[in-house]
Amino acid sequence: MPDLNCTYRPPPVKCNGFDPRAFRWAQTMRLAVEEINQSMELLPNYTLGYKIFDSCAHPLTGQRAALAVLNGLSEDYSPMCRGASPLLAVIGDSGSAQSIVISRMLQPFRIPMISYFSTCSCFADRIKYPNFFRVIPNDDYQVKAIAQLLVRFNWTWVGLMRGDTDYGRFAMRGLLRELQRTKVCVAYQEMIPLRYNRQRVQEILQVMRSSTAKVVVLFSNEGEMTPFLRDYMMQNITGIQWVASEAWVTASVFTGSEYYPYLGGTIGFGIRKGHISKLGDYLLTVNPQMYPNNPLVQELWEALYGCSPSLSSSSRLPPCSGQESLLDQHSAYMNTSSLRVAYNVYKAVYAIAHSLHNLLLCQPDQGPFLNNSCAQSNNIQPWQLQHYLQEVTFSIAGEEVNFDLKGDSTPYYDIINWQRGTGGNIEFVNLGLFDRTKPAGEELVIQEDRIVWAGHQNEVPVSVCSASCLPGSRKAVRRGEPVCCFDCVPCDSGKISNQTNSIECTFCPEDFWSNKDRTACIPKKVEFLAYDSLGIALTVISVVGACLTIAVLAVFFHHRNTAIVRVNNSELSFFILFALTLCFLCSLVFIGEPTAWSCMLRHTAFSITFSLCISCILGKTLVVLAAFTATRPGNNIMKWLGPKQQRAIIFSCTLIQVIICAAWLIDAPPYPSRNTQYERSKIILECSVGSSLAFWCVLGYIGLQACLCFILAFLARKLPGNFNEAKFITFSMLIFCAVWLAFIPAYISSPGNYADAVESFAILASSFGLLFCLFAPKCYIILLKPEKNTKQHLMGKEKK
Repeated sequence: MPDLNCTYRPPPVKCNGFDPRAFRWAQTMRLAVEEINQSMELLPNYTLGYKIFDSCAHPLTGQRAALAVLNGLSEDYSPMCRGASPLLAVIGDSGSAQSIVISRMLQPFRIPMISYFSTCSCFADRIKYPNFFRVIPNDDYQVKAIAQLLVRFNWTWVGLMRGDTDYGRFAMRGLLRELQRTKVCVAYQEMIPLRYNRQRVQEILQVMRSSTAKVVVLFSNEGEMTPFLRDYMMQNITGIQWVASEAWVTASVFTGSEYYPYLGGTIGFGIRKGHISKLGDYLLTVNPQMYPNNPLVQELWEALYGCSPSLSSSSRLPPCSGQESLLDQHSAYMNTSSLRVAYNVYKAVYAIAHSLHNLLLCQPDQGPFLNNSCAQSNNIQPWQLQHYLQEVTFSIAGEEVNFDLKGDSTPYYDIINWQRGTGGNIEFVNLGLFDRTKPAGEELVIQEDRIVWAGHQNEVPVSVCSASCLPGSRKAVRRGEPVCCFDCVPCDSGKISNQTNSIECTFCPEDFWSNKDRTACIPKKVEFLAYDSLGIALTVISVVGACLTIAVLAVFFHHRNTAIVRVNNSELSFFILFALTLCFLCSLVFIGEPTAWSCMLRHTAFSITFSLCISCILGKTLVVLAAFTATRPGNNIMKWLGPKQQRAIIFSCTLIQVIICAAWLIDAPPYPSRNTQYERSKIILECSVGSSLAFWCVLGYIGLQACLCFILAFLARKLPGNFNEAKFITFSMLIFCAVWLAFIPAYISSPGNYADAVESFAILASSFGLLFCLFAPKCYIILLKPEKNTKQHLMGKEKK
């Protein structure tokens, strides 16, 4: 570039270096023109002419070439507008930045241009670029293909790089727009400076080295990449999976074996491959002897052989004959096995030829122009050719070529993978295609098993900011970071996620709960006081208690005529033993799955049997108290506590409890319920009391009876005699009240089956307390001390 300091007229821009690949494109155009001129079917009796200008892959030199071609002048002179040129169309340019400048310059003259390598999506704007056509797909389709590729291999954390050109700018913008519709995040965005700045490139390389993104998408051309890759390789950065745009995915300049450790495994989308049968032989005819005055041929030889075939050349390279053979290793120029850009050049020339052919076939009064006129064959205007170019359709090598309303061609890409060749060099292997004409979801076809990835690996590289959240967890986005960077949080109890990378965990239905891994809802465990370890234990204790009670009853019945049985009112003793037997057995009702009947039976059976038992004890207490009080002179209290009165007391006291229970069952009876609140992972089947007031009234009445018994027995504890039953009643009531006072907080704090177990235990404990306190001493005398089973001993009147 010249020094633009505005103090003197800058010298012309000078081109540096030589690109054999671009020279092959120019030769492809020459071959196509010669084929058309020799054809008897396409443009017979007409000859196409051409002139080739070097844009030097830069907008400024492209502008100079465009002005020169418009004026018919050489590029070396300062181009000024001096009259019209017989120009009908322009084929070019390769770069989008150059094509933007050239297209704008051609617009006033309405000259159409067909690019073979400019993919910028900006050209789809028909208002800004009304005369632009191309035989390469729009970058909008390429960024769609790249986005699908990233999603296909689950690369959600990628770096984006571009050259400092309109091509890179528009392509990057389009890809970012596409990625917004996916779950792919961008780790960084960098731009390779157009004026190469080593310090800036070092900063870019540092970003790449420190980033966790192992996949990098690059929109650039080979010219911008060459110095960048030189520094990239010097830094020895490896492990990067490159995703290449069509601008460099088939660049032969990077096929050397020294590039493989750094670029091997690159995958990208290339222009559709074609075949030109005569091109290989045609390229062999190009040599300095055939074209001694062509400076481009001289430069080709210098680039391929490192020697100068012209003695008059100012080159410092050693001289050579110019008859050297073109060999296969000159792949940048001679490689015709995988024609892509050259094939596009070939199609572009034929598109113009077919358009001209259709224009010349126009019949008078049937033309597309004003008054149905046709173009004059000896005065064809560029805008007339453009009309036919928009409508042209033809086939070449089985491929249909046409343009849509935006001047774009059919979006079709080959998927290219850079693999190691037999000689250690890089080979471009076609592994699939992207066909935008296919239905959604079927555009991308890849032979994944044949791909060789970066580092010569066979496994798909991983490029994620955060590892995927497995089923059973959800994503929690980190504050201030992209959505692809997240932590995995296990689902709460009762919630599940059965997919990878779930955004949220879902609640299980009411009767279901999450499994241990939080990946599926399973039916909640149903719990109740079943016949398991606890249920069996309570059952055994209950049966043992009932059997002991029956055994005591049998002992008392067998010794019913003895003093200790008769003195202690045998009838009330039998009533108490019968009631205790029922008390032991009623605890069995609390075991098993609750039903409507069992819930009603539980509390009513328990309350009535205990009320009966306490009523009997109350009657016995009154009898004991009355019996010893009656020994005082003038006291006739015993006539009011005869057998009938005792039965009446028992019946009336029990009847009150029966009435309370009947009212309870009529108004709000107990019913089975499903408790899911205490422990949400389980369904606890329990009996709801229905009416809390009735439940506590029942317990309160039993407690009132027990307290009354305790008070009366306590008053009679010091009455004379060796066997004062009031003492044992006092102890029994003390144990009874202690058990049930402890029961209240335990019952309230225990859920479901544990509440039932607590109530069963209270019933059994209080029953055993009554049984042992009231009857153990008597059984001891009856069975082990029969000599004390006399009236005199019991009354304390035996002789000493």
